[in-house]
Amino acid sequence: MRLAQIAGAHRRSRTAHEFARETLRKAILGGTLPGGTRLVQAEIAAELEISTTPVREALRDLATEGLIFLDPHRGAVVRTLDLNEVREIYELRIALEPLMIRRAIDTISEEAFERARHLAEEMDKERDPSTWVDLNREFHSLFAEPEGTSRLAGILASLRDSAAAYVSLSLDARPQQMVDANEEHRQLIEAYLARDADRAIEITLAHLRSTLAAIEEAHRAGTI
Repeated sequence: MRLAQIAGAHRRSRTAHEFARETLRKAILGGTLPGGTRLVQAEIAAELEISTTPVREALRDLATEGLIFLDPHRGAVVRTLDLNEVREIYELRIALEPLMIRRAIDTISEEAFERARHLAEEMDKERDPSTWVDLNREFHSLFAEPEGTSRLAGILASLRDSAAAYVSLSLDARPQQMVDANEEHRQLIEAYLARDADRAIEITLAHLRSTLAAIEEAHRAGTI
């Protein structure tokens, strides 16, 4: 599976569970593990030189995120991407993100803003689509209600997770999308700092629509 190459030097700072989850996520988002790939716990554990227990936990996390599904007969399988599904994901996000913005905009902490600035800088420098997508997911999660405990926050987190694989693949077809998104992230931070909900909503909706357009373009080009 070439997972060991993807894992790189990040293992030391993570638990075995986190190590397995992040390595598998990166392999899926980067296309090393394409849709339909069967994920065998024993094989993954052997390649990553860990036990099967953290691999099993990692697969459960990835199933919750929507990157894989657990088939009763075949075990864990990487999900095959579907354009109709991603359109529904973005329709839901376009409908729900404005509600979250109005709920959360006055409660975002200075610590969250500092982390958002740091992530924006990291995304500016990042050229690997799968790594950029992980940073992007964390960036957007910062602008939710404190602790992200509401049902709305949970729904939006699940939708962002489900969209991640599509976003990663679309960046291969349209690299300019990363550049455009990075600029939108900077604008979004400014809008939140100003506590300007209308402006934050405007930027967020434009951001979501441009991302969906990039995914659709990648689909037409045959890369999704």
